[in-house]
Amino acid sequence: MLLKDKIAIVTGASQGIGQIIAMRMAAEGARTVLVARNELNLQRTARHIVQEGGSSLVVPTDITDSEQIAQLIERTMTEYGPADILVNNSGISGPTKRLEDLSREEWDECFAVNMTGVFMMTRAVIPLMKERRSGRIINIGSITGKRPLVGRTPYAASKMALIGFTRTLAFEVGEFGVTANTICPGYTEGARVTRFCEDLAHTEEITYEEAAATFTEPAALKRFVHAKDHAAMCVFLASEEGANITGQDINVSGGLTWY
Repeated sequence: MLLKDKIAIVTGASQGIGQIIAMRMAAEGARTVLVARNELNLQRTARHIVQEGGSSLVVPTDITDSEQIAQLIERTMTEYGPADILVNNSGISGPTKRLEDLSREEWDECFAVNMTGVFMMTRAVIPLMKERRSGRIINIGSITGKRPLVGRTPYAASKMALIGFTRTLAFEVGEFGVTANTICPGYTEGARVTRFCEDLAHTEEITYEEAAATFTEPAALKRFVHAKDHAAMCVFLASEEGANITGQDINVSGGLTWY
């Protein structure tokens, strides 16, 4: 029970990596606050947690809306207390287009969720963490924040911005006992990667296995990673075992990226 009685806010907890992170943190004893716009999917995550004996609070929130964030923090304080851990997992893929074909609205939407929402959520929890001289900020980035992804400029730029945000934040809050780190997932097995492989197989007229190999072969371990791998890293960084790790961007990619 590495996170016993800790209070963890997890954004994007309605599905995918965020859902697995929330479930794993609850299994480690944390009281989890589940955040996303889709209440129905949040309730599914909550049921999984409760069935395993954990504790969760569902708070549907648009993380780009300051009023909704204020209500989220107030409800967390009322029902659980001040947050010990914030996992900024919410994110969108953004459009797949060449730069000259992007609209300003598409660019702004990607940054609003992937970067501005992270800023607003972090700004909301920092004062109480500094006051208690303890806290963990964990941002979920991407290896795309470290290397090109042709046709996905807004996504790549937002994930690279997240690394600079986290590194700077670590130095602003370090003297108060608060840590800030970014986890950079590689290609993670699940619905999104399956769709990528299916689309590539169809386009290139190759088998699904051949398409999958284009993603896995460049990695040292020659395989996809799993959402549970990112959840395990989150738990480590949020626990006392990760107390002296801050300002880092940690790849969980099977060796696909090492810088």
